[in-house]
Amino acid sequence: MADFSHTRSLFRIPDGVIYLDGNSLGALPAAVPARVARMLEAEWGQELIRGWNSAGWMVQPRRVGDRIARLIGAAPGTVVMGDTLSIKVYQALAAALSLNPGRRVILSDSGNFPSDLYMAQGLIRMLGDRAALKVVEPEQVEAAIDGDVAVMMLTEVDYRTGRMHDMAALTKKAHVVGALTVWDLAHSAGAVPVDLAGADADFAVGCTYKYLNGGPGAPAFIYVAPRHADIAPPALSGWMGHEAPFAFDLDYRPGGGIERMRIGTPPIIALAALDAALDAWDGVSMQDVRKASMALSELFIAEVEKRCPSLTLASPRDATRRGSQVSFRHPDGYAIMRALIARGVIGDFRAPDALRFGFTPLYIGEAEVRGAVDILAEVLDNKLWDKPEYRQKELVT
Repeated sequence: MADFSHTRSLFRIPDGVIYLDGNSLGALPAAVPARVARMLEAEWGQELIRGWNSAGWMVQPRRVGDRIARLIGAAPGTVVMGDTLSIKVYQALAAALSLNPGRRVILSDSGNFPSDLYMAQGLIRMLGDRAALKVVEPEQVEAAIDGDVAVMMLTEVDYRTGRMHDMAALTKKAHVVGALTVWDLAHSAGAVPVDLAGADADFAVGCTYKYLNGGPGAPAFIYVAPRHADIAPPALSGWMGHEAPFAFDLDYRPGGGIERMRIGTPPIIALAALDAALDAWDGVSMQDVRKASMALSELFIAEVEKRCPSLTLASPRDATRRGSQVSFRHPDGYAIMRALIARGVIGDFRAPDALRFGFTPLYIGEAEVRGAVDILAEVLDNKLWDKPEYRQKELVT
């Protein structure tokens, strides 16, 4: 198995903390503060508005997009950064619908992240009766792909349980019946090997604050397959997606290729942080990451089931069918997670009863897994979670 000791030295984990929540917010890469400070002081501070040219701010969304493209099996020039994941979902879904006129069904599943469904519902309201959302159980997706489907919109790795769809197989079936695909890679990018080009995916979107460690609110990305890049209509026609942004024409003309998926002014400070965070991935193989994360999650499941019988596995038992996270169910899951966090083991909770743990080999190893189970067993054996303060819901769970 690959040795990740070097990458672990590239992250700042507070003393006394076992961080198993990189599936929700990645840890701070040590290089980020200096890179952001340099951007603020040397670029913005000294160059002022000249930084758009002299510091390369204008091309940063495309340049950083190419760095992410390597991690998701996409060709250079097919990924661009900007905005939030929900915005990118809206863009991709609207473009896919426009490319498949005559059909109106958006197929998704109940394991999809709710925000993706909300964006689909909002788009449908704008389109009137020209589109409809069909939501099925994850296991029913394949059977539901038929000639009525315009777009299949799925999150590859279920945010709650880690269950993973077969991107290649489902995309192939969608194409056989004439449907297009939109894949949400929020829990895939930096967690599992992704091959967008090999799977022949049409569109993909994802966030960068989870396994890619870009920081809170880090910008999202969008992928458009080369065959669609010059014809996909941008639903949000912002000035940065214009063919000539600084011509200031009063009429919109979409830019070429992936550039048309840009909308507004890019978040340069956030992109600087993400760019520095991506340095930790230089020379790292996603296949090695996958092998290590599977080994860590298998160890975690085995130890938890041996020592914490009151917890019930909510994730697929087969490691090849789940992403880089594991969930266990318990009626008092929220209080248990609060008690764990108070003792330095940071995971998170997803309603109604799931304790969720992420395994990020870049900075988590076997020692952390065993240490986390030790504390989890102590919390459960002694009912240390059964306190009023642990039952009090916080704004973010």
